[in-house]
Amino acid sequence: MRIFFSAGEPSGDLHAANLIRSLREHCHGLEAVGLGGPEMESAGCHLHADMTKLAVMWFLRAMLHLHRYARLLSEVDRYFRHQRPDAVVLIDFPGFNWWVAQRAKAHGIPVFYYVPPQVWAWARWRVKKMRRLTDHVLCSLPFEAQWFSERGCNATFVGHPFFDEVRRQQVDADFVDRLRSATGPLVTILPGSRTQEVTHNLRWFLKAAHLIREAVPDVRFAVAAFRDKQAQLARDQIAATDLPIEVYSGRTPELIRAADCCMAVSGSVSLELLYHCRPTVVLYWISPLAYRVQAHFRKVKYISLVNLLRTNDLFPEDITPYEPDQHDADSVLFPEYLTSKDKSSQIAQHIIRWLCDAGEKQRVEAELARLRNEVAHGGASKAAAAYIAEEVRRRRRLVPRPHFLDHRGTSTSQRPNITSRAA
Repeated sequence: MRIFFSAGEPSGDLHAANLIRSLREHCHGLEAVGLGGPEMESAGCHLHADMTKLAVMWFLRAMLHLHRYARLLSEVDRYFRHQRPDAVVLIDFPGFNWWVAQRAKAHGIPVFYYVPPQVWAWARWRVKKMRRLTDHVLCSLPFEAQWFSERGCNATFVGHPFFDEVRRQQVDADFVDRLRSATGPLVTILPGSRTQEVTHNLRWFLKAAHLIREAVPDVRFAVAAFRDKQAQLARDQIAATDLPIEVYSGRTPELIRAADCCMAVSGSVSLELLYHCRPTVVLYWISPLAYRVQAHFRKVKYISLVNLLRTNDLFPEDITPYEPDQHDADSVLFPEYLTSKDKSSQIAQHIIRWLCDAGEKQRVEAELARLRNEVAHGGASKAAAAYIAEEVRRRRRLVPRPHFLDHRGTSTSQRPNITSRAA
């Protein structure tokens, strides 16, 4: 069985790698090929290109890499035409993956979308693409399957693979213990996995850190960088301050476990924070122009997955970005800010409250634990792998044999001519 995978971001690379490992349990001769990153390669996938190096946000930035995407798509199309995999599995990254899906459908190859893009939250018109270009939508959030099914998609809920990854993480326990044993509470800063996220958001976290330190003098800060490149960007920004902040690359699981609370950029890392019940303030800073543009596409009030999982009203009439200092600040688990303004003061206030009010911190942790027990179930990779393997085998059984072959694969021209009794 040959399956082509396409993932374009670090989180998608990770989910695809775990899916490949699970698929090997169902398909011992699996040949995994495609576009992805180092995690997929370590899982035995033959990569045509490392897409995680091209992961960008917003239309104008994507345009700068358009020639690279066009070249990759041409290579993908040739591969589909000459090698014809049994299936194509897409993981998030909708901008480019829509084009991959289009080429796969043109060649009659079934398409599975694993961890589908959140079209219910941003630009719902894209569900038409999902319905036209994919055969199976493997949903990661509980409410997604019904939403997609109601709009004509063949959708099933398999769970979120991030919870599988959290369970299988190998953590340096000694490193965690050293961080916890130091004097003073620890605030972990998670500035995102993309370079532009670090550039846009870390400065506001550092400004908030100044305010937090004024209120809690013995507080400690640590930055969890995804790669060495982002770590260096963080060190360069920190060097312009007087803050004693440690920067670590590839230590995100340990820094989350050791933290008393966190400041994080919106993304799938919020699910890991949920799993470990870490009180967190979420920020996603964008330019004033981007802020005006997103208002025309966003269809939900919250940007954090944790808050979306918690809310009882997923699609309210009022979808202006939620700001917890407006009203009912305790109604969401992760105070969040989708903004083009300076929210460092508000961010600092939440962290200071958790560090200085043990009862409030425990209340939030208890609420997070309740939600985790409801939604943080493992098994997404195995469920998706079993579904894909069965559907590919079923499709193979349904494909009719060429008319010139009998059930033994013998050419009709090699069989003796049998005269009809009626003759």
